Amino acid sequence: MKQRHDRLETLKSIIKKNKIDSQDALLQMLKAEGFDVTQATLSRDLKILKVGKISDGWNGYYYSLPENELVAESEKSYIQDVRRGIVSIEFSGNIGVIKTRAGHANSVCVALDVLGLPEILGTVAGDDTIFVILREGMTKEDLQEDFRERIPEIE
Repeated sequence: MKQRHDRLETLKSIIKKNKIDSQDALLQMLKAEGFDVTQATLSRDLKILKVGKISDGWNGYYYSLPENELVAESEKSYIQDVRRGIVSIEFSGNIGVIKTRAGHANSVCVALDVLGLPEILGTVAGDDTIFVILREGMTKEDLQEDFRERIPEIE
């Protein structure tokens, strides 16, 4: 199976070039491109890409990508908060503790929530510590891969 990054790029290309109204149609188009993924994986990918449905003006809806400049600018400030604040990350199973610089936990926690990382079920911030719970079936490796793709400076 091809890498996640390639799949996301292919998914973006499919959505840009076609008016697709269902996940089933997206799954078939991805399969034709060599990506045999589950509906759950596709849903996570759509969330990562911030894909939404917009009206076709008649009686249906189709998938659409957000305007890149607006998304990139708003995400950029949240990514900066994460970069500036995180000192370390440690996990035990699906529970993680993120250590931050003093006073940065809340801004990092808000940033993680707004970025909508699909691996994270929820966060709770203290002053310099964030409690993270991963979604069922997700691992710290999944989160690390997402960080490498979206926030490369975080390891």
